[in-house]
Parts: sequence; C-alpha cells; structure tokens
Amino acid sequence: MLSRHKNMRIFSGNANQKLAEEICNYLGVPLGDSAVGRFSDGEIWVRINENVRGTDAFVIQPTCWPVNENLMELLIMIDALRRASARRITAVIPYYGYARQDRKTRGREPITAKLVANLITSAGARRVLTVDLHAGQIQGFFDIPVDHLPAGPMLAQHLMRRGLEDIVVVAPDVGGVVRARELAKRMGAPLAVIDKRRPEPNEAEVMNIIGPIKGKTAVMVDDIIDTAGTITKGAQALCDWGAREVYVLCTHPVFSGTAVERLSTPAIKEILVTNTIPVPPEKMLDKITVVSVAPLLGEAIIRIHEDLSVSKLFD
Repeated sequence: MLSRHKNMRIFSGNANQKLAEEICNYLGVPLGDSAVGRFSDGEIWVRINENVRGTDAFVIQPTCWPVNENLMELLIMIDALRRASARRITAVIPYYGYARQDRKTRGREPITAKLVANLITSAGARRVLTVDLHAGQIQGFFDIPVDHLPAGPMLAQHLMRRGLEDIVVVAPDVGGVVRARELAKRMGAPLAVIDKRRPEPNEAEVMNIIGPIKGKTAVMVDDIIDTAGTITKGAQALCDWGAREVYVLCTHPVFSGTAVERLSTPAIKEILVTNTIPVPPEKMLDKITVVSVAPLLGEAIIRIHEDLSVSKLFD
C-alpha cells in the first residue's frame, strides 16, 4: 500500500464488488479483507479479517436491488468497523436507495430517505459519499457531512466525443430542470423541458415540450432509469416533435420490470449510464454504454482521506 494511504482501508459489501475493485485499482490500494455472508435463516453476518484500529475506513456499497439486503449489509459493515475501532468510517453509497420518498405527498406517508439517513448515522458512519442523489435536499437529512458528486459532466464528456452537432439538452420533467440546465451550460447548448404528469407511480404522460426541438440532436438527462416509462415516452415525444436523434444520459441504471424491453425502442439512439449499479449481461443492450465512476469516486476518496476540498473536483 502506498505510504500516503497507509491508514486507508477500502471495504465492499456484495452490492457492487467490481466497482470497489476498480476504485482500489485507481487508488493503488488492495481491497480490504472482509467477508459478508448469510446464516441459514437469511440473517447477514460480517467478518472484518484485518486490523482496522485507528484507520480511515471506506465502505463501498450502493443500496440497489435487492435494496433491503444491500442496505442491511452496509449497516452491519459500518457497525463492525466501528466496534473494531476504526478512526473514521465513510459510507460510499454510489446509489442511494429509498431516495425517491423524500417528502410527504399525502397524509400518513413515510419519508424513507430520512429514515435511511438516520440508520446510516446511527450505525456509526461519520461521513457519506454519494453520486447524484434523486433530490439534493437529502444531504440535509444527515447530521454528518455528505459529499454529493454529480456524474453528468463525466457522461457529457463521453457523449461529446461522438462529435454531435446542434444539441439541445432536455429535462424529462420539471423536477430535472436544475440538473439539465447545469449540463446545458457545460455543453453550451439550449435547454428544453418535457411537461408531463404522473397519474400513478411508475406511470407518466407527456403533455407538452417547452423549448427548441425540431431538427436538433436531443440529449435527455436524468438521474435514474427505473421502469423506463418516462424516458421512452419522452424520447418518442421528442421524435414526434421533430428531433433528429435522441441520446439519453442517466447516472443510475435501475432497469426494473420491463425497462430493457422499453429501452429497445428505435426512438433512442444511445444510452450512456454509469456503473453505480451493476448492469447484468441480460440487460446490456447494444445501445447501452457504461461509463465507470471509479476515477470520480477514487479522487473524492483521496480528498476525503487527506482532508482536502472535494468540491474542487468540479471547479
């Protein structure tokens, strides 16, 4: 291990070990020696197989599907490291599950994004590192520091290598306007917004498109593709309104239900996603390109470990 990182330890649960290995390769440090398994009744057991006393420990674990299993692995690993006297524990959560329930939209609903924040803090995490939270205000749900990394600029850089011209950046709904506006500014492109309504969860209806579309290369940007209803209906609407081609940038490829079948639509030319969530081979369409967030997270981990500014990564 490099001398400058001698007090750093990187551990991983079962959610995305490949990403954890990529981060360790980027940092030039070995993945921490740990084991995460199941008792015969399904309960999770964790064993840390090396000395972590006084170390700066990072646990890499997105809380993707199976969400509850991966969340419990994260909590138990944090508890194990705390009880083993790690000096500081940072929960590296590339994808933060339960983030979409961040407020009460009607009576007697939970706010699970806050509940999960409480659980992570109570388990013993002293810092959180995450990528593209569904709602930025979730940072305030934690009583510990949160480093929130945007993946949009990295995805945009990869897309711009295609040599695309006459681009318009499109927000798939009003809630994504801030993210799309920031990306449009970086790409020097105009902004368009799809006006939709949601009659039921995981259902979307396009009502209108605001902004210049006809004859342009449309780049839709979103944080999550779940069932892909919003993205595919939006892409079809953009084509109907005269867009030349439609590209999609998405940070978290949840791809649940019939998402892959929907994404096969010819209305979408290419989909760029990150590996915050592992995409299984059976869901890898030819049009899907996966961009690794390992360098992004690796740089942030170095800065956290050395008590440097993480925000400087995006200046």
